Amino acid sequence: MTAEWMGKSALEEKLNNLNFKKKLILFYLFCVLVPLFLTDGIILFIFMRNETAELQTRMENMASAVQYDLSYTLEEAASEITSVYLNRTLNEFLEQNYESALDFWEASLEITDMAYFETGSTTSGDGWMVLYGDNDSIVNGGHFYSLSDAKDSEWYQRLENSDLAMVLCYYYVGESDPSAASQRRISLVRWLNYYKDLQSDKLVRLDLDYSALVRRLTNMNYDLSVYICSGDTILYSNDGHSATKADFDCLSGTEKTGYELDYTIYGTTLRILVMEPENSIPAFLWGHLPWILLMIAANLMLPLFLTFAINRSLTTRIQELGGAFEQVNSDSLKEIENVRGTDEIGGLMRNYNRMVRRQQELIRTVYKDKLERQEMAIARQRAELLALHSQINPHFLFNVLESIRMHSILKKEDETAEMIERLALLQRQNANWSEDSIRVSEELRFVDAYLKLQQYRFGERFSYEIEMEKECEDLCIPRLTIATFVENACVHGIEKKPSQVWIYIRVYRKDDWVCMEVEDTGVGMEEAQVASILEKMRTSEIEELVNSKHVGMINACLRMRMRTKGMVEFELESEKGVGTFFLLRVPISTFKKKEDVQDDESTVGR
Repeated sequence: MTAEWMGKSALEEKLNNLNFKKKLILFYLFCVLVPLFLTDGIILFIFMRNETAELQTRMENMASAVQYDLSYTLEEAASEITSVYLNRTLNEFLEQNYESALDFWEASLEITDMAYFETGSTTSGDGWMVLYGDNDSIVNGGHFYSLSDAKDSEWYQRLENSDLAMVLCYYYVGESDPSAASQRRISLVRWLNYYKDLQSDKLVRLDLDYSALVRRLTNMNYDLSVYICSGDTILYSNDGHSATKADFDCLSGTEKTGYELDYTIYGTTLRILVMEPENSIPAFLWGHLPWILLMIAANLMLPLFLTFAINRSLTTRIQELGGAFEQVNSDSLKEIENVRGTDEIGGLMRNYNRMVRRQQELIRTVYKDKLERQEMAIARQRAELLALHSQINPHFLFNVLESIRMHSILKKEDETAEMIERLALLQRQNANWSEDSIRVSEELRFVDAYLKLQQYRFGERFSYEIEMEKECEDLCIPRLTIATFVENACVHGIEKKPSQVWIYIRVYRKDDWVCMEVEDTGVGMEEAQVASILEKMRTSEIEELVNSKHVGMINACLRMRMRTKGMVEFELESEKGVGTFFLLRVPISTFKKKEDVQDDESTVGR
């Protein structure tokens, strides 16, 4: 165990000192190339063995098919010979003695009208049937010959020496029949001894059409050489050795026989030889070359491509991770932008980003929070100054004082006193900026006072309605948030419309949001103007308000965005001649009670 452990430890130490690329190359060499030669060699051996088995099966099937075809041909010929063998008329014709050659010729004409002599063997094509009889009155010629003329022939000796009634024989007639279409003969010969009352010797010989036999074998279209042999004599084949004017060829002994089928028919043992294809291994490789190349490519290129892909996947991300850790000595760490993968390296990259974000949060909490609060305090003061400038509207004060003057002349002192009281309330609210936050209920009390003064001014053509849910009363918002939009509705919505105008103010909670609505039935705005104002509400900054003359609503929106850290939504809809609808929606989680706001503001002041 110790030696084994030490061996593993040494191997791991060596591997630990190699970079990923070298490790993957070693992996490719020992886990891909070496097994490749082994597996491909085994596969090639299996292919070769299967090819050999397939070739052997194919040669067996070819030999069986040739045997069947040849047997069928011989059986058909034998069937025709049997018909002659059983024909008593033919047997008696060969027994009868004729007084003259003319008598024999006349009798032979009647016999040759039979179907046997019209076309020859139907299986062997133009095969030729010849009958022999031991009768001196037979005139040799055509289909009939005297048996005495055949006793010295090779085929007769074969039948004479055989114990069989019918034999298959082959022979070469040579110059004895120079006019014959084929001087090679393959014949079936049979004794005609069926009728015992006929005493003379008789036989029939059916010569198969040699050329037709060769054609039948050739037309099988085998791509391998097939020899029909008897012993070493080649009777015929599909690749030569079938010349009709020459004697039968013999096997040279150099032929590569792939399969041999021997069978005996009518006393002759025939050998069907199927030769092996020349250059079988190169032919096999060439025939399967696309598959071999595909197999080599699959075994070499795909693992190589995968190795490089794995190397790139590992090394590039490890380099990015290493580069990120090299920032440790800098002022701040940066997150890895392109985090990819769900493997261990991808997990390390995500954990690194999580660490960086956590560190940045700690730095922001410990070192930057106070600075941010100071900046917010300065920004709030600047926004408050802008709000003061925007809310002190000389035109508004002039109209209010003019209303007071007119009402003092026309009415009694009590009404004038009430107007002055409400004007004082407005002025106090405008002037009191010691605290930026105000309860929603106090803000709406100020709005109510302001709208009552407007009713004195506009009379019966102006009405308003204020609605507030009870749970929203103590929520704190920036001072003059709602009042700014109400004042804007009065100035731009009521003054320019001579008919009846309403203003509706609603504060309510919907799900997790607090909604503040200001709706008027004034003159409305064009669509382009609405889009421009809404864009400013959502995006304007303090620097833009410093140089702007009309900052009321934009100022209120900016202060609300600062208070909620951007978690606020604005909606503005308007139609020319119909009116304007404004909605300010803030998450309930961003609101604080009055005492919490005072604590925050005192902390910022410190």
